Amino acid sequence: MNPVRATRYVTPLREGGSLPGLMEADDLGMYVVKFCGAGQGPRALVAEVICAEIAGAIGLPVPRWVPVLVPEELAPAEPDEEVQHLLKLSVGMNLGIDFLPGALDVGPMPSVDAGLAGRIVWFDALIANADRSWRNPNMLVWHRALQLIDHGAALTFHHAWAPDRADQVQRFATRAYDVADHALLENAPDVAAADADLAGADWASVVGDAVDAVPDEWLVADSAAWGGTKAVRAAYRTFLRARIEARPAWVPQLVQAVEWGPVRDALGHRISARRSSGPPEWIPELTIGQGES
Repeated sequence: MNPVRATRYVTPLREGGSLPGLMEADDLGMYVVKFCGAGQGPRALVAEVICAEIAGAIGLPVPRWVPVLVPEELAPAEPDEEVQHLLKLSVGMNLGIDFLPGALDVGPMPSVDAGLAGRIVWFDALIANADRSWRNPNMLVWHRALQLIDHGAALTFHHAWAPDRADQVQRFATRAYDVADHALLENAPDVAAADADLAGADWASVVGDAVDAVPDEWLVADSAAWGGTKAVRAAYRTFLRARIEARPAWVPQLVQAVEWGPVRDALGHRISARRSSGPPEWIPELTIGQGES
């Protein structure tokens, strides 16, 4: 895919920790740009692209993405020091996602038919996406159609992978997906129908095309360990194809978990299924504001 060149930084979108920005480009388009120099690093951009390409290939709605070249001269013109620093770190290739003017957040209880909900939940299980919860759905409504966004936290395996770990592919491939907090659990997702429909897809081509779409620049960080960008791409294909082949290990568990439905309190209100066990032991208990006895 041919990159566009950023011409103006419009405004920061202060959501989450990555500080994406709204930018104009030389194709006259407006893009939500996620930066390679942000804290999550280029792996988040890799996940965004691979997941968006897979979603599109199986008929799920995602905004168009393009590589965005951020030139060196943009940073000095930005008065915000935090943004200026991020632009300096991100000179080169970044990820642009079509800005959807007038798009609205779906809210905590989106109304989606069971068939579409099932395909989305199945897709999120495939990519190990824990970032589509009922508190943060990461879905937009644009022209009355759903749009799936923000997949940078998916493909969790690449944050701890290494060429010499023999069991890592199998562990990811067979891992159960925790659907209890999923945004679409209220919609009775028909995961079994989705699995039956998607099982016949040409997954070798879908995965191969998705991985091939990633710009080389974002694979450089892992290339030293894996022996080059071609080897990194091959590793992504291996993990994702293994996940597909291991469907009998995780789909039945997913179907059962969907049937159980969301977790609710005594009043019937939905609550998080993830119980906090408190801070780690290395964080001392806070006593701020407490008087001494």
